[in-house]
Amino acid sequence: MPSPTTRLEQPTVTPLAALTTLRLGGPARRLVRAGSAEEIVAAVRDADAAGEPLLVVGGGSNLVVGDDGFDGTVVHLESRGHTVECHDGEALLCVEAGQDWDELVAATVDAGLGGLECLSGIPGCAGATPVQNVGAYGVETSDLLVDATLLDRATGDVVTVPAAQLRLGYRTSRLKHADREMVLAARFRLSTDGLSAPIRYAELARVLGVEQEARAPVGAVRDAVLALRRGKGMVLDEDDHDTWSAGSFFTNPVVAPDVADEVARRAAAADQRPVTAWAMPDGRVKLSAAALIERSGVPRGHPGPDAPVRVSTRHTLALTNRGGGSTTQLLALARDVRDRVEEAFGVHLVPEPVLVGCALD
Repeated sequence: MPSPTTRLEQPTVTPLAALTTLRLGGPARRLVRAGSAEEIVAAVRDADAAGEPLLVVGGGSNLVVGDDGFDGTVVHLESRGHTVECHDGEALLCVEAGQDWDELVAATVDAGLGGLECLSGIPGCAGATPVQNVGAYGVETSDLLVDATLLDRATGDVVTVPAAQLRLGYRTSRLKHADREMVLAARFRLSTDGLSAPIRYAELARVLGVEQEARAPVGAVRDAVLALRRGKGMVLDEDDHDTWSAGSFFTNPVVAPDVADEVARRAAAADQRPVTAWAMPDGRVKLSAAALIERSGVPRGHPGPDAPVRVSTRHTLALTNRGGGSTTQLLALARDVRDRVEEAFGVHLVPEPVLVGCALD
């Protein structure tokens, strides 16, 4: 039996499409809304004890659910709230997993705390940030995360794990594509002087009028990041279908230097602008997935205004639902984009969102 503190809904009342930023996905057999860490633990333990397939959903911003939905229990994280402790010029921020991420960032900026401002405008919940090692505009979760409180489903224990043990990498961690552990809360270390993290992203530095690695007032940085994201259709707007997406659908590929050289050669041979590239600490090269997509002949708005799903008209990394699309159609578009890039440059793009009940094969 489910815990008496949890709330159940029938799948016909709330299909999973309503819980994702893509507004796609069929129903779940059972939906449990959990409003605290204790309710989350109880709901997960109940499902595990019953041998039920389990899917945990927060903001649904990095999730693609198949048209047939999920044949099991979905636990929707609705735990909210955060606390701040300040000591010696640093602030320790503790946040519940179901807390809306951008609301949290706004609260830290309003309080003059620095560190999260470059992550403004990112949809979803705080619990997803360690899983995905969420990052934007030169800042990643791993730069600020102290530890995460996890439920170990194998043992039933609630444990606190230091960030160094989570194997945080580029848009990944030991928690991603694994279901043994789930985030209940996370702690971040922030500054208290009202200044941002060092501005490492060239585009953001230009907008702010500062040198790279300089720091700036947190409010100005948040405003600049939000403006940049809105210009790319990356701030959720109920009335703007160009924002009905899972954010960046593909990760920027990290390749060997010889692969990067071949990409540059092919772009030059086609009289195209170079594909943006960044040197990585391990000697590999990170390539701009957006540039690869554009240079492979996929324009913004592809395949056209009448398509039920299409590439965003503002950013080629976002695949959007125009309001009447399906997951099947979205994945067909993703395959088209991926295959064009592979044919043009020999680089295989990997999806960033988690795919549930569907596959990009």
